[in-house]
Amino acid sequence: MPHACVLTEYGPPDVLEWKYVPVPEPSERQIRIKVRVSGIGPTDLKIRRGALNGVFPLPEPAVLGFETAGTVDAVGSEVSGVAVGDEVAALLPSLGGYGEYALAAAWTPKRPHVAWNDAGALPASVEAAVGVLRQLEAAEGETLLVLGAGGSVGIIAVQLAIRQGLNVIGAVGARDEALTRELGATPIPYGSNLVSNVREVADRVDATFDAAGKGELEDAIALTGGSERVITLADEHAAELGVRLSAPAPDRAPDAVEVGMELLASGELRLRSQQSLPMSAAAEAHRLLEGGNAHHKLLLATSPKPAEVVK
Repeated sequence: MPHACVLTEYGPPDVLEWKYVPVPEPSERQIRIKVRVSGIGPTDLKIRRGALNGVFPLPEPAVLGFETAGTVDAVGSEVSGVAVGDEVAALLPSLGGYGEYALAAAWTPKRPHVAWNDAGALPASVEAAVGVLRQLEAAEGETLLVLGAGGSVGIIAVQLAIRQGLNVIGAVGARDEALTRELGATPIPYGSNLVSNVREVADRVDATFDAAGKGELEDAIALTGGSERVITLADEHAAELGVRLSAPAPDRAPDAVEVGMELLASGELRLRSQQSLPMSAAAEAHRLLEGGNAHHKLLLATSPKPAEVVK
């Protein structure tokens, strides 16, 4: 039987346990992926703690993970255009990435020149970036504030927004200021002086993309002049403030992974640097991310080099 890191109950990282699980069987329209690498994001931590209970229904067994890359291992009877052995990347709206096998209802061929770590780090971040930018209906010439612009989603959102002709302000930590500026955005310090920091560099903000979910929504509303064009990915207080919490969904940006894969293959998209841990070490990865000790996109790989870091 294969293994997966199973969420045994809501709580601290140790509730993620490496266990035997049944081999998942694809439905008629799914494929089964033999996982090479899966990504970890901040939303995973909130699901694990129970902060988003009800927003993201848990599969059975409860295996987290919104994104993966690997080789096709089985194909449903109504699936066409893909075969066993093909290399793919997939967004997993129904979760399941923290295991040796995952089921996917949509997938994108991995391009030959795209590294496995990039393929595994791409799906959830690019889908969120593309999807929220579309939901914000940001137009050329508008000013977009990205909270968490140095994160896995934020760095993609910044690049895509600039490609669309937006003026981008990126709220980042000190270590990400140079990169944010290099990508074409205006960096500002993230923190308690967010409103004044933004107003020093721009006289208006047309829309805010909260890619961090760290409690800055009230400031974002003040800067944007209301909650209508403020969207967050993971702030659990969104509903209280009238802000839309945008969750992964098959129809949010169904072409996003394909778009991102093409940009990666052509060298036109940069991802956050990555750190790989063994697939069995999901609890340790959550501890690193939760403790603020992860300065890279964290990945779980089925056979990584120990603590491998890829720039």
